[in-house]
Amino acid sequence: MERLLTNMADAWYRRTVLAKLFSFASIGVVNVAVDVTTFTVAFQLAHLPLILSNVIAWLVAVSGSYVMNTRITFGRETGGVYSLGRYLSFAASGIFGLVVATTVLVVLSPYMNVPVAKLASIVAAFGVNFSVSHFVVFRMPREAVAQETD
Repeated sequence: MERLLTNMADAWYRRTVLAKLFSFASIGVVNVAVDVTTFTVAFQLAHLPLILSNVIAWLVAVSGSYVMNTRITFGRETGGVYSLGRYLSFAASGIFGLVVATTVLVVLSPYMNVPVAKLASIVAAFGVNFSVSHFVVFRMPREAVAQETD
């Protein structure tokens, strides 16, 4: 057990892909709650159209996700510093995830209830969002990678 905890601490410190994936997923759980709550208010209480409700929910959730991932998941790469350019890049890269999520939602909603289709859309977008965040938006500069391997 001690070895497992030591390995987990080391992975967290070095921010391996697996540790980042776990952190990203944990933040994702929070953002799922934000997304679903915002979607529910927009769709069921405000009676906005399905796609508009989904886009509004995504905008709120992507902003919270950027803040938390900048500080926590990718804090080593960003120094925990927010930047408008990185936020715009994060949001723009998330558009692909939004397209995936919305497509899944629209395709599945005629065959199942909307909350279940919404959950499926979130799961589908997760893989897209993490991959783009890890490999594009928050990637460590090459100079920093070279210094770490020396």
